[in-house]
Amino acid sequence: MTEDSNTPLAVALFSELLTADQLLRNRLSRVLPKGMEISHFSVLNHLIFVQDERSPAQLADTFHVTRGAMTNTLTKLEWAGYVHIRPDWDDARRKMVAISPAGKQARDQAVAAIAPMINQVVGELGGDKVRAVLPVLRELRVKLEQGE
Repeated sequence: MTEDSNTPLAVALFSELLTADQLLRNRLSRVLPKGMEISHFSVLNHLIFVQDERSPAQLADTFHVTRGAMTNTLTKLEWAGYVHIRPDWDDARRKMVAISPAGKQARDQAVAAIAPMINQVVGELGGDKVRAVLPVLRELRVKLEQGE
């Protein structure tokens, strides 16, 4: 197959991914606790997963957003009491971000709120289909990350 003959397949793939992303974001936004945005949940969830502090620059790189966008998200999370931001003791120009106990509780509440919806979707698709598609989606994500 030539590159040009892959175009309809590629357009169909990316169209499905973009549409699924939009629909998922809409559904998540409706079930997240009041005032919590997907970006807030994502950062809190990441900080729970890594179990360590991160700099705003590291978080921006992880989420593939600008440092300004991450600063905006972190400011909102700090204002809500969900993260603690402190100076980096080794480099005063940098800051370090850690999840607070209130942030852990907010993240847990968000997981509890979204779990029924995502479990329903996975249940309707079937575990075998989800397990089969995950490696393909991971490989696609890695390829897209490498192309940045």
